[in-house]
Amino acid sequence: MVTATAEQAVTAADSSNVVLDVKDLTISYSGKPALSGVNLEVREHEIFGIIGPANAGKTSFLKTLNRMDMFEPTMNVKGDVVFNGTDIRHWRNVYALRSMVGVVFPLPVGLPMTVNDNVALAPRLTGTKKKADLDVIVERCLTRAALWDEVKDRLNSLGSLLSGGQQQRLTIARALSQDPKLLMLDEFSIAVDPVTTMRIEDVLKTLKEEMTIILVTNLVQQARRLAERTAFFMEGECVEIGNTEQMFQGKTKDSRTTDYIEGRFG
Repeated sequence: MVTATAEQAVTAADSSNVVLDVKDLTISYSGKPALSGVNLEVREHEIFGIIGPANAGKTSFLKTLNRMDMFEPTMNVKGDVVFNGTDIRHWRNVYALRSMVGVVFPLPVGLPMTVNDNVALAPRLTGTKKKADLDVIVERCLTRAALWDEVKDRLNSLGSLLSGGQQQRLTIARALSQDPKLLMLDEFSIAVDPVTTMRIEDVLKTLKEEMTIILVTNLVQQARRLAERTAFFMEGECVEIGNTEQMFQGKTKDSRTTDYIEGRFG
């Protein structure tokens, strides 16, 4: 039997390693709600899954976390989003925030430059000038993205000439080039084959030791394979958050979660 004191200790331990604390987050576009009243915490070194049908607000949630709403005049964000101890609205240097919060979108977008320069660009812009130092960063990031062995002899070729799966891993390597504390992936499996998907999943399991990962996925079994905890979004609402394996065993708080996981709608 777990005593109240022990339960409090567990809660305190959980809260002590919170990287992202979201409270009453509401997002709208031209006054039309996209996400309402979201409250959640993401912990250090966990893979936090987000599942849900289309138009549930999942991508809007990710955009908010690294201030991409700045590029969308019709997007209005309210609520508190505390990352690394500071509300993201109070970060004076948004570029510094984005260096700590990397994001990989569903379709890989390679910059119109070589494989090497795709990865070296951000470090170069932030002050790393020596070729030897940049070469170390490029190799490290491509290795962490499970791509180095495939492209080490093609570093001076255009990144756009890589296969779709390789380009997706290149975007991950590019996101890793700034050593983010939080890495977000938005349905990365859409543009890649099953074999590459499994390779990237293996990469994420390793990267979890170095950073926190938020994984938005349209594949519910992928969330089961990777995420310690999962949030279910639907119609602009965070319906519930729970231990992933327990949710997949039917131990949910809301029947809609079980219905979605079991494929009754989607």
